[in-house]
Amino acid sequence: MDQKSINLKTQTALVRILKYAIPHKVAAVCALIGLAIVAASETAIPALLKPLLDKGFTGNLDHALWRVPAFLVGLAFIRGIAQFGSNYALSHITNSVLLKLREQMFNRLLQAPADIYQSRSAASLINAVVFEVNAVLQVITSIAMNLVRDSLTVLGLMLYLFYLNWRLTLLIMIIFPILGLMVTIINKRLRRLHKVHQDMTNELSYVVEETVGGYKVVKLHGGQTYEKNRFQEIANKLRRYSMKIAVAGGLNQPITQFVASIALSGVLLVALFQSSMAETTVGGFVAFVTALILIISPLKHLADINQPLQRGVAAAEMIFKLMDQPIEEDQARRQDAIKLARAQGEIQFSGVGFTYLNQAYEEDPAQAQSREALKEVSLTIRAGEVVAFVGPSGSGKSTLVNLLPRFFNPSAGQILLDGIDIQTIELKDLRRQMAFVSQDVVLFNDTIAANVAYGATSAAEIDRQKVLQALQAANLGSLIQELPQGIDSEIGDNGNRLSGGQRQRLAIARAIYKDAPILILDEATSALDSESERQVQEALETLMKGRTTLVIAHRLSTIENANRIVVLDHGRVVEQGSHQELISSNGLYASLHRLQFSQAS
Repeated sequence: MDQKSINLKTQTALVRILKYAIPHKVAAVCALIGLAIVAASETAIPALLKPLLDKGFTGNLDHALWRVPAFLVGLAFIRGIAQFGSNYALSHITNSVLLKLREQMFNRLLQAPADIYQSRSAASLINAVVFEVNAVLQVITSIAMNLVRDSLTVLGLMLYLFYLNWRLTLLIMIIFPILGLMVTIINKRLRRLHKVHQDMTNELSYVVEETVGGYKVVKLHGGQTYEKNRFQEIANKLRRYSMKIAVAGGLNQPITQFVASIALSGVLLVALFQSSMAETTVGGFVAFVTALILIISPLKHLADINQPLQRGVAAAEMIFKLMDQPIEEDQARRQDAIKLARAQGEIQFSGVGFTYLNQAYEEDPAQAQSREALKEVSLTIRAGEVVAFVGPSGSGKSTLVNLLPRFFNPSAGQILLDGIDIQTIELKDLRRQMAFVSQDVVLFNDTIAANVAYGATSAAEIDRQKVLQALQAANLGSLIQELPQGIDSEIGDNGNRLSGGQRQRLAIARAIYKDAPILILDEATSALDSESERQVQEALETLMKGRTTLVIAHRLSTIENANRIVVLDHGRVVEQGSHQELISSNGLYASLHRLQFSQAS
């Protein structure tokens, strides 16, 4: 990417950030007024010193000079009030912007298509929403506190310096182009370093996430040393880049001080020459030097603005890239969508194909590599029919089922629900027709009732009687009786206070509570013991009556009673029929069945 493109992206990110502050105009105006008063007070200090030194130490008592100490006290009081007011107003703006950004980012995540969760790690998404957004606020703070206040201070002091001695002021003006050149060089390096630092931070977060999530495997297999070495390697890389950023950013201040000291030395030499020619007074010289010293601090702040600014812009680009992700269903499409109250449950796959694209597609379509997961799948499932999908690993079973609730969209063909193309049905109505139970159970750190009735916006919306019935049907009635708080008991992070079988049955209870006309079961009884499996299987069979049920099967013994078994291989339907028909045909299903039962014996 060339420098012109980088500058354009930086400007775009800055404009978008500042737009979030527009609704807070009153607070912004108050902050600017306060910053302007603070800046003006800097110029007033040397202005008060000049008459005090020129007229106050001549041996004659000038009663007007007694006002100078009073002015200094009043100036400090006004400055303090202005500084507090500006800081408060800026805090109001930044915290309001922070809330807005986080809300929009989280809402976009909720509406983003499923492929974003596959192309990016959970750690990077969490890092963007929780941590990176704070760096964006540094942009607003840096611009307001440093760029506005310190620029006004520098401007005021420079005008006063010209007023006092334009020759000396022209001399110190030499430092500005030198500083500008140094800042430009450092700015380019900081931008590159911050981008790498951001990627390394995401990678480190991902290692921690994997280790914490898989702690049982880590401990059981003695992987502590491996994980520690992996963490240390990335942490050390992150430390090195942090030091590089510190070095690059830290050069601003000493360079500014060094150049300023050269200018100050030149000023002293010229001032001594002017004094010998009676072209300046003691008060004028002290006021000039005081103003010059006062201007150094805001100049250093302006030089130091690059580091937080570039860090914030780098974070903003990542955040806005996330916020610019397309949503599953935009407003225009929603307005044209077909409403669907409750489906009958007939499903038709017509020439369906699907191709996975790798992550390079987002960055550079020319480098994209594809993998065809489904090829010309045509299949009709009658309403109320129980259809099981089997096949070797990678045959396309899960992909086919994931197309039905539009987690992904087909690359070819179409899927019909009750004769209606699912692409034309309003997304929330489509998904309301389906309940899903996976072998990878997902539960939330909430009460049992909230997990069973998940989707209710508040506790008042939960039908507690229906929750109890669903739990009873899923063979969890005895558990509820044992818990002191019953269905109001907290289950912990992903249900870690429950056993594996209880977690699985709680997920089944959630599907029972939803009472959808279409059920999708991904080996829903795999985590249960024999007795619980028998009881839950009976509940599921009762629940499946009159409902269209799609079963992704891994254990073939669980699907022998299915109305129809569909066998997939390399993304194609190669066989379908009842269990007995497929065994008799001696094809792929029969081969898988023999292999599985020979291993079991």
